[in-house]
Amino acid sequence: MATDTATFSDKRRPIDRFLGNYAEDHRNPVNQVVHWICVPPIVWTVVAFLWLVPVPGTWFQPGAWAGFAMVAALAFYLRLSRPLALAMLLVFVALGALTWWLHGVLGSRGLLWTAVAVFVLAWIGQFLGHQVEGRRPSFLTDLVYLLIGPLWLMSKLFRRLGWHY
Repeated sequence: MATDTATFSDKRRPIDRFLGNYAEDHRNPVNQVVHWICVPPIVWTVVAFLWLVPVPGTWFQPGAWAGFAMVAALAFYLRLSRPLALAMLLVFVALGALTWWLHGVLGSRGLLWTAVAVFVLAWIGQFLGHQVEGRRPSFLTDLVYLLIGPLWLMSKLFRRLGWHY
């Protein structure tokens, strides 16, 4: 099972340790495909759910909590890898724009039920993928791996494109 306990002989960067530990729980090709299909929608549902949390007063607009959460995630990502954080910034901007548009089209109630349906289906897919893998999801070991999952996919994309992170 993945652990993030670094030994004195482990000279890898924190990003390499996180991604390496995450990869240990995601070796099966079927589970990897499931993650490509399910992780992005799960990230979107988090944005959508936070979008719907009421904001206090008139200083903030709907979506402010989603924005704050994305900034916090980006701060974590920046500590690990600037190139991956920049790529995730682009993903977050796209997800925020999609959520803003859907909120305008569907309204709060429609956005909520759409996000609930996507969330449930995507997590069913994730757990089926891990059933095939024969390993528990990494976040059951350490919740930080909920943030590492999207970064792991982005790092795989970077490698396919020949980019360094």
